[in-house]
Amino acid sequence: MSSAGRRAKGEPVRIPAGLTGPVDVALARSVETIPGPDALPGGTRFEPKFDGYRLVIVRSGDSARLWTRNRNDITDRFPDIEAAATQQIPDGGVVDGELVVLGADGRLSFDALQQRLVTSPAKARARAAELPATYVAFDLLAANGVDLRTQRWTVRRQRLEQLAAWAPPLQLTPVTSDPAEAREWYDVLPAAMGIEGLVAKGAATRYTPGRRDAWAKIKHRETREVLVGGVLGPITRPEVVIAGLYRDGELVIVGRTVPLSWAQSEQLAAVLSPAGPDHPWPDEISSQRWGGRDSKKPLTKVDPTVVVEVSADAATQAGQARHSMRYVRIRADLTPADLEPLDT
Repeated sequence: MSSAGRRAKGEPVRIPAGLTGPVDVALARSVETIPGPDALPGGTRFEPKFDGYRLVIVRSGDSARLWTRNRNDITDRFPDIEAAATQQIPDGGVVDGELVVLGADGRLSFDALQQRLVTSPAKARARAAELPATYVAFDLLAANGVDLRTQRWTVRRQRLEQLAAWAPPLQLTPVTSDPAEAREWYDVLPAAMGIEGLVAKGAATRYTPGRRDAWAKIKHRETREVLVGGVLGPITRPEVVIAGLYRDGELVIVGRTVPLSWAQSEQLAAVLSPAGPDHPWPDEISSQRWGGRDSKKPLTKVDPTVVVEVSADAATQAGQARHSMRYVRIRADLTPADLEPLDT
């Protein structure tokens, strides 16, 4: 007799070990190009990469709990998602997915999602009415109390589709095995919806918590022009560019680059000048701005007159890139006046 059959009537389904919350999630390795149809075990499956918060829903008894990738319980901040999950997901289900919020323009808004996250629990329901959230499910870790992480992706996906009706604000992520369709998503959705790119998964792979061996992510990147407002390292040998743009006449930080190559550093050093006393930026900058630990490094401020081209993915917050950018080249043909200011 199954464990479900041995349970007394009304008794909650027992959640498997390691899935009661917080839950360690599978991760994706970054790759530069879209994998081919047979590049991953069992064949490649493609999903859009949503710009939101990774979230595991644990459905147990008469309630659901919402756990972030960073092991935080945010159930009280998203009562709309908790109520929908309690109603739609059967007891004993554990679902992996992405929590997102659409802005007024119909595109994903990380800023709006952050507003939901920092709202006090007492005001969470009112905030949910103003900024409704959506949960996009893409994997099933347990169903009816049975651990599915050792099952193939194809099995987990089929069980996920059958798990619930998936009515708003819960929905299933789209999936395709067609590289041409995946390429169209990659080319079109970042501008249309704010999608970050693609996630590629092997159809025959298991769910591997904390590992990056089964999934790959391909972020959509586009170039933009920014001002060099400061650097890490000396001005004669800059190591990292701290990029800026103007908002209402004030120079604000919009991101940082990955470390420069020796040749890039040498070329940039030749055109940089020390900042004057009215430079608005601090003397130190924290890595916490880009998701790192809260460590501070000295900032070498420079005269913000040099325009450079950088490559960045689609993820932004309040106009600032949430991930490190890649330095491309100096744009000696442009001046600060040529750059569009940030929206207020």
